[in-house]
Amino acid sequence: MDTIDIRLLQVFDAVYKNRSVSEAAVSLDLGQPAVSVALSKLRHHFGDPLFVRTSNGMEPTPFGEGLVRPVRGVLEALDVVMGHQNHFDPATSKRLFRICMTDISQLVLLPRLWEALRSSAPGIRIDVLPLSADIARMLESGEADLALGLMPQLEAGFYQNVLFSQKFACMVSAKHPRIQKELRLEQYASENHAVVSSSGAAPLILDQEIARFGLTRKVSLNIPSFIGAALVVEHTDLILTIPERLADVLKGRADVRIFPVPFQLPPYDVKQHWHERFHNDPGSQWLRRVITELMMAPAQP
Repeated sequence: MDTIDIRLLQVFDAVYKNRSVSEAAVSLDLGQPAVSVALSKLRHHFGDPLFVRTSNGMEPTPFGEGLVRPVRGVLEALDVVMGHQNHFDPATSKRLFRICMTDISQLVLLPRLWEALRSSAPGIRIDVLPLSADIARMLESGEADLALGLMPQLEAGFYQNVLFSQKFACMVSAKHPRIQKELRLEQYASENHAVVSSSGAAPLILDQEIARFGLTRKVSLNIPSFIGAALVVEHTDLILTIPERLADVLKGRADVRIFPVPFQLPPYDVKQHWHERFHNDPGSQWLRRVITELMMAPAQP
């Protein structure tokens, strides 16, 4: 085989992104046997396995890893030549978007995003990925389309726009024995606290600002995520300091009260970040616009 059909390069790129032959087939709208045949042809042409099966899925060989950039360069050039990037119809598209987001963003955004997509873009699929130290590479490689949250490490070298300004609030049980109508500063300093070791930078910024104010929290419970935070607070006498938008979501799921933080904390911006490669892609532009509109609109009660 002296030349390679462009479909074989698309298969290579899809297997690399998905780390799975079956998932690559779904993303390309092909049958799994067709993808397996294409991968076999690529292996024969290059004289290398390209991908090997591991516990984490189909991982590239060193030779396969070296092909990623040139293959994507060819595909992107072809997209420009064929005008593929000049049109995107969300009503008919079956595109898969991968979004890295904090657990806060999952609770605040995902239900609204899903509802919006079901009515205007029923074929669109969303993969939610956790934030990791590898987020910059994932955005650059195309393994992720967007990253949402407070991520100072993406301030340089990536496009971004502010979705909303966020501030903190305090949540306590509605049956708290000492905190009922208001939360005073001396109570905040003397009561026991729960903290969340969540993805994203918000918990770290909160710790830094509290220390700057000269307070020390009495931390009695450390929770790995915000998912079960409301239920924990409902059945204890702990104080939990969390982003205000998340507090608005959680207060309807448990018998809790929400109070302002009893001292001055500066707000911070929640943003969406993307790589230059996808800045002019119509599908990515559409998704960013949808998310921006959802986050700017007031939440429905």
